[in-house]
Amino acid sequence: MAIYVDFMQIEFKGYKWCHLLADTLQELHEFAAFIELDERLFHRNASYPHYDVTVQMRETAIEYGAIPADRRKIIECAKKLKVELHAQIAESDSLN
Repeated sequence: MAIYVDFMQIEFKGYKWCHLLADTLQELHEFAAFIELDERLFHRNASYPHYDVTVQMRETAIEYGAIPADRRKIIECAKKLKVELHAQIAESDSLN
């Protein structure tokens, strides 16, 4: 399992925020649950699925094995997660 955090520090509501991604959505959600991230921090409908994490949460994620990743790796993961999410949505729609 590989979990990644970027180096972004986007200021919003008094905090600096980064992005948490993984090789798969399942790994991403399992890790987020493991480090007790609030589910509301998951952005399914953003340009790519990810969790927003504060800089402090980023440090916790790294302590538990997340890998600091450069822009290239983040984009690579983002594309895979986006494809996976769209496949899940299509599958769900076909079952209904």
